[in-house]
Amino acid sequence: MASGTMIEINFDGLIGPSHNYAGLSPGNLAATRNAGGIAHPRAAALQGIAKMRANLDLGLAQGILLPHPRPDHRWLARLATSYADAPGHLQAQAVSASAMWAANAATVSPAPDTRDGRCHLTVANLGTMPHRSHEWPATLAQLRVAFAHDAFVVHPPIPLPFGDEGAANHMRLCATHDAAGVEIFVYGEAGGPFPARQHREASEAVARAHQLDPARTLFVRQSDAAIAAGAFHNDVVAVANGTVLFTHEHAFADSERVYDDLRRLMPGVEIVEVPAARVSLADAVSSYLFNAQLVSLDTGMALILPEEARANAAVWGWLQAHVGGNGPIRRLEVVDVRESMANGGGPACLRLRVVADPATIDPRFLVDHASLDRIAAIVTQHWPEHIAPSEIGDPAFVRRIETARAALLESLDLDELIES
Repeated sequence: MASGTMIEINFDGLIGPSHNYAGLSPGNLAATRNAGGIAHPRAAALQGIAKMRANLDLGLAQGILLPHPRPDHRWLARLATSYADAPGHLQAQAVSASAMWAANAATVSPAPDTRDGRCHLTVANLGTMPHRSHEWPATLAQLRVAFAHDAFVVHPPIPLPFGDEGAANHMRLCATHDAAGVEIFVYGEAGGPFPARQHREASEAVARAHQLDPARTLFVRQSDAAIAAGAFHNDVVAVANGTVLFTHEHAFADSERVYDDLRRLMPGVEIVEVPAARVSLADAVSSYLFNAQLVSLDTGMALILPEEARANAAVWGWLQAHVGGNGPIRRLEVVDVRESMANGGGPACLRLRVVADPATIDPRFLVDHASLDRIAAIVTQHWPEHIAPSEIGDPAFVRRIETARAALLESLDLDELIES
C-alpha cells in the first residue's frame, strides 16, 4: 500500500431522489409497517447530509457514495420489459433507492488483515430481495472508480445462490484501525418466519477472496430469535469498533462460544452485552440501538444513534446508565434520520467503513463542509419534496429523478457514472 496514514473513513450513501415507501423487504419490520406511506426524498437526503456534517464536526473522516440510476432500465430490459410496460411491483423494484444503505454495498477487509497487504472490497450480491438484487453492477462500477488505486482490490459479487449482504453482516475488532484485526462474519440459517439473507458459504468465499488469515477469522451464526424479531442483518443487534463488541444478549446462536473465541484471539477485547431483561429484542430492533455508528474519538468511544433510541425509555435508560458508569462508550450523539429509519435503515445502515490512506481514494468521493454545501444545494433544487405510491408509474416522476441524479453527478464531475 502507498505510504501514508491509514484511518477509518465512513462512506455514507446519499439518499436518492426516488426514495419511497413501497414495503419491498420482508423481515424489515419498519419497511413493511410503513408501506404505502408518503416519502420525502429531499428531507431524507438532507437528513443524511446533516449526519455527515455531524461526523465531520466530531473529527471523523467522511466519504460519500452516490445514488444509482433509477429506474434501472437495464434490469427491466433483462426481464423483457420496460418501465412503462412493467407491472407495478416491478416498477417499484426498479426504482428503489435502497442503495443508500451503504453498509450493504460491500464487505471490506483493510490492508493489515490481508495476505497481500491491500484493502479488499467484495461487492454484495444482495440476491435475497429482488429490489436489491440489481444494485451490484452500479455499486461495482462506483467502487472501481472510488478505489481505483492499486492499494485496493475491488471484487465482483459472490455468485448466487449464496446470498451476501455485505458489511451489515461483518465486524472487525482491532487494537488500532491500522493494526491487524479479527474479522467476524455473521450468517443466518433458514427456517424462521423471515429469510436468512447471509449464507455462510458466501461469507467463507469473501474471506478467501480477501486472503484473510483463517486463524483470525470467525464465522458466527446469528440467532434465529434475532432474525425472527426483525434483525434482518447482524448490524441491527451488534456493532464493533476497536477492541469493543457492543451486542444484544440474543444476537448470536452461541454467544458464549463467540465471546470465548474473541477473548482467545484478542485478550484485550471488551464485550458490552445488553441483557434482554433490560432491553428486549423488540426494543432493540424498533429503536435501532445497535444500528448505530460506534466510533473512536480523542475523548473515547462515541455511539451515534437515531432519535428513535432516545425515544425508547428502556433503551435510553440502559445507555444513560452505561455512559454514567465505567464502560467503554463515553458519549452519545443523536441524529435525525427518520426518513431512512421509516424504511428500516439507521445510522449504521447508511455507511460503509473503509480503513485506508485517504490519499489513495478518488477525492471526488471524500467530502468536507464545502462539498456538502454544494451537494445540499443540488438536493434542495432537484430532489422531489414528496413521493406518493401513486406517482411511481408517472413518466414525469421518472424524468425528474433521472434529471436530479444527472445534475448531482455533473456537479461532482462524475459524468462517467451517469450511465452506470
